Amino acid sequence: MARKTVLVTGASRGIGKAVAIKFAKKNYNLVINCAVREERLMQTKKEIESYQVPCLAFLGDMGDMSQCEILFKQIKKQFGTLDVLVNNAGISYIGLLQDMKSEDWDRIIRTNLTSVFNLSKLAIPGMIEQKYGKIINISSVWGNVGASCEVAYSATKGGINAFTKALAKELAPSNIQVNAVACGAIDTEMNQFLEEEDLIRLVEEIPTGRLGNAEEVADLVYHLGYKNAYLTGQVIGLDGGWI
Repeated sequence: MARKTVLVTGASRGIGKAVAIKFAKKNYNLVINCAVREERLMQTKKEIESYQVPCLAFLGDMGDMSQCEILFKQIKKQFGTLDVLVNNAGISYIGLLQDMKSEDWDRIIRTNLTSVFNLSKLAIPGMIEQKYGKIINISSVWGNVGASCEVAYSATKGGINAFTKALAKELAPSNIQVNAVACGAIDTEMNQFLEEEDLIRLVEEIPTGRLGNAEEVADLVYHLGYKNAYLTGQVIGLDGGWI
């Protein structure tokens, strides 16, 4: 069988890196991306290549369609088609909405939501042509219920959830599945701003009594990207029973 190709955004650290490594262990061609952390992205590339699989690393803002188009030209040249797209790139903003600057709003929308549109739009034609494809969006429980002082972040993740459900219906006849993982509190750098007392209180709210880890997210993402042709349009919670 020909080796399949997966694109993982936000792959320099955290969930994105764990997802990329998981697919590398399963013998996929890897395309990895991040916007600014070039040194860490290249470290991820080095780790991926240690599993004897080819890896294309691309530094660029996936909220910028012109950058996405350049990336897809490189993917086509090196690997041909894209089989799995994992839209993981994301940033957070903590603070009252009334204090948020318009440029901060624009940035989080572009990074978290516009990037999902851009990459999905570019991936779909090739997937339709080969009559196979998986699009997996990394969302959050805050997209389901909202979080105080994270209004913009919650809005982007809620948008991803609706995007996932709608696009899944659109692409189902073409044998392309679209699903999302709504992550709870995952032990990554994004949550390291929490003080120790706040972290203890957070863990006390989670029935499993701990934070999730990036590898657990990666396992679920790989499962969604590998099989389950009948599972589509779902926003799957991975939160230890928290929400």
